[in-house]
Amino acid sequence: MTPTQHDEEIEGRSYKDYVYSPVPVSSSSAVFDANTPGKESVQLNAVHGKELRRTSSHVVDTRYPEDMTEKGSTFVQFLAAAAGNICIVGTGAMLAWTSPILPLLEKDGGPLGAPISEDESSWIGSLVPFGAIFGSFIAGYLGEKWGRKRTLLLSTLPFLIGWILIGTATHFAQLCVARLIFGITLAIPFTVLPMYVGEIAETSIRGALGSFLQLFITIGMFYSYAIGPYVSYTVFWILCAILPILFFVCFIMMPESPYYLLSKGRKDEAIVSLAKLRSKSEAAVQKEADEIQVIIEEAFKDQISISDLFKVKANRKALIYTCALVSFQQLTGINFVLFYMEKIFIAAASSDEPTKEAPIIIGAVQMLASAVTPVVVDRLGRRMLLVLSGIGTAISLCVLGLYFYLKQVQHADDVVAQISWLPVVALVIFISTYSVGWGPLPWAVMGELFASNVKAKASSMTVSVCWFLGFIITKFPSNINRAFGAYTTFWIFSACCIMSILFTVFILPETKGKSLREIQDELNGVVPTIQDSERGSKK
Repeated sequence: MTPTQHDEEIEGRSYKDYVYSPVPVSSSSAVFDANTPGKESVQLNAVHGKELRRTSSHVVDTRYPEDMTEKGSTFVQFLAAAAGNICIVGTGAMLAWTSPILPLLEKDGGPLGAPISEDESSWIGSLVPFGAIFGSFIAGYLGEKWGRKRTLLLSTLPFLIGWILIGTATHFAQLCVARLIFGITLAIPFTVLPMYVGEIAETSIRGALGSFLQLFITIGMFYSYAIGPYVSYTVFWILCAILPILFFVCFIMMPESPYYLLSKGRKDEAIVSLAKLRSKSEAAVQKEADEIQVIIEEAFKDQISISDLFKVKANRKALIYTCALVSFQQLTGINFVLFYMEKIFIAAASSDEPTKEAPIIIGAVQMLASAVTPVVVDRLGRRMLLVLSGIGTAISLCVLGLYFYLKQVQHADDVVAQISWLPVVALVIFISTYSVGWGPLPWAVMGELFASNVKAKASSMTVSVCWFLGFIITKFPSNINRAFGAYTTFWIFSACCIMSILFTVFILPETKGKSLREIQDELNGVVPTIQDSERGSKK
């Protein structure tokens, strides 16, 4: 704040009572700019009897001397995000359970006693995304009503019920019921966890923590790929059922989202949560709590309905962006490629039998590639990674389409024999580039774009769109293949990847380095002040 030349009084207080605190920007609500203290614009607002200084895009509270001495740590934020994502590990294991089990069920029926058909097999795989279409709305309601933490912990129970049904199944219908329960429950972490992570994370690490979802789901998938082929049906489901229990034990000790607590008027609990997350004293996080309180009060001053998602400019734009992101995620063809993976390895190996190692190789590639994103996303930004991911997936899918065109249409056996290695290389490139960008970042961005008052409803709708497309692509890949041919399908998905690049470059806003408040201002078309622009350029 710029000092006046005289002891001017501001609502009965001297300007000397307002002390500038040169704290570096280290949280999602941090607002001080040590390089431009003389340019701070001033407007007084009374909130709960306290005087606040506001700029067009942030709130500056009166002095909190403790901020100048406590630097805090991001360790607990990483720990909380990792503990929450153990639920996603269990989800990944559940999704990949079909990889080693469906061939068993199709061959001799396993515990069912009789082999299942190809159509029945597709239903077992596709009932998970089908259930998630509707489960997302249940998850959003519970996340808003019961809180992020309690809702995530609640998911443990239906996951265990699903695994018990899997373990005791003697009929195809029981497997279908179990998979439908899994789908409804799957929507809970995919809807609520991005909300939780986006609300506990400081701006500087929000992208990294938001990218954990893709990393941890690939860990779960690799878990199933590596264990499933080598153990019995019973041992496998027990090992998968252990993961939700592990999640419950680890996550129950983590703090609730301070945004949720403040939205329910539980300020004392919110301060305790912030202090734990920031590794600071309660006095040192008072300022940030007050800033969040102002944001919450502004967001919840009016009753919000579903129609407000479309009437309010910021909500409408955020919903369009996130729905487009998850749609392009599915339209990369990830589920079709994974469905076709065995045939790609068979074609490359010139053998009629799939290998147990093929899924393990792909799982390892997914996991390693997904580990890159949390490291680089807050340096390179979301858009750059999405563009690079789109380029990689588009090229690799085009190559896969060309290979199967030569094989199935041109019958160029000599050429195909010489490039039998090509589809495997293209598959590895596809999985790697997908896992770096379009796999994790739609979920990370979803946790950033929505305001607190619409986050639950909007996230539910976004997740529902994602899994609707996931159901279509998972249920009907063989139908798509028969109708268009594998090569045509690969080329269609490649064209969708090119469209995703254009969407990212020309439409999607960058959220790197921006506080949740600044993102909302940008969506609303609020022009930042001069000092905000300078502060943003120095991040």
